[in-house]
Amino acid sequence: MRQRLLFFILILIVCISGFSQGMLLPLISIILETDGVSSTINGLHATGLYIGVLLASPLMEAPLRKYGYKPLIIIGGMTVILSIISFTVWDHLLFWFILRLLIGIGDHALHFATQTWITSSSPENVRGRNISLYGLFFGIGFAAGPLMIHLYHINENLPFIITTVISLLALLTVFLLKNEYPEQDTTDTESYSFASSFERFWKILKYAWAPLLPALCYGMLEASLNSNFPVYGIRSGIDVNIIPTVVSAFAIGGIVFQIPLGILSDRFGRRNMLLFIMLFGTLTFISAGFFEDQPIALISCFFISGMLLGSTFSLSIAYMTDTISKPLLPAGNLMTGISYSIGSIVGPFLGGLVIDLMPEFSFFFFISVVLFIIFICLLMYNKEKAFA
Repeated sequence: MRQRLLFFILILIVCISGFSQGMLLPLISIILETDGVSSTINGLHATGLYIGVLLASPLMEAPLRKYGYKPLIIIGGMTVILSIISFTVWDHLLFWFILRLLIGIGDHALHFATQTWITSSSPENVRGRNISLYGLFFGIGFAAGPLMIHLYHINENLPFIITTVISLLALLTVFLLKNEYPEQDTTDTESYSFASSFERFWKILKYAWAPLLPALCYGMLEASLNSNFPVYGIRSGIDVNIIPTVVSAFAIGGIVFQIPLGILSDRFGRRNMLLFIMLFGTLTFISAGFFEDQPIALISCFFISGMLLGSTFSLSIAYMTDTISKPLLPAGNLMTGISYSIGSIVGPFLGGLVIDLMPEFSFFFFISVVLFIIFICLLMYNKEKAFA
């Protein structure tokens, strides 16, 4: 019973985190585009959240091991909540960038703690299912987030206020949990100093680089679709009222197939499943480039691509868990988060450049190129050779 309560509360927190991110990314992009901000600056502004993740990542492992999961979740959650409500205080480009930076730091603390708690406490026979549920509930929240944009037309502060209240109520449930600590390697008492974290990061980067790529891909995809696509859609003449629906279609597709893909990856192997979804995801976005002037076809393409690619982050976590030893798991999860953040920073920036410098080139073809490159890299990876 206690284990079920733990798992339920953790995936609830992850769901609300997805909800807040899903609301912020497209809403801020639309507000800045309406205010006349260029798509390149708009894309760079969106990277604030992920720069925060990168700044915080090297500092996370030591506090987690010293203080446990619960304090890190509470501190991260409160940082996010206070930052979201602060968007209503002052409408200023630099101030909003700082808030995004703080949200990135808080969100990463929250995600790192919940993700490591779930993976380390899950029995091996249900680990794939639990990781899939983690991704599923994040996807549910992320799919619901863009729908808050409609409330902006009623009152510009309403989406921020409602998201703050919902996030606070969810965070209060964490106080029902008993604090726990990650597993440590008892054979090496100096193993978990701050400096040695970088040694483990390098080891993972050197030998387990392939499991990081799906997280990198998901970061690029998620941030580009939510930050660049609204701008591209407006400039391409796509009805602004269907943009939230198109973005949500991708997330909903990921929700539908999150658990089935997790189960299939248990059966056919994580690498084989990732190769399949990267290849067919490439083809789906190529199709979207030819149907962008047809709303129903475009929504369908986004839904199918979400079915294929919406689970890439959870599969990245599962692939990493399969590849490394359990004492390295916190560092592996951090590296997965760092990869996601790098993708989330690079994606909107490159997407904004493509929109500004190559207006005749479809934004969806840019995504297809990224997916195909990652497909080739995964194809080249040989785990057995890397660890020989």
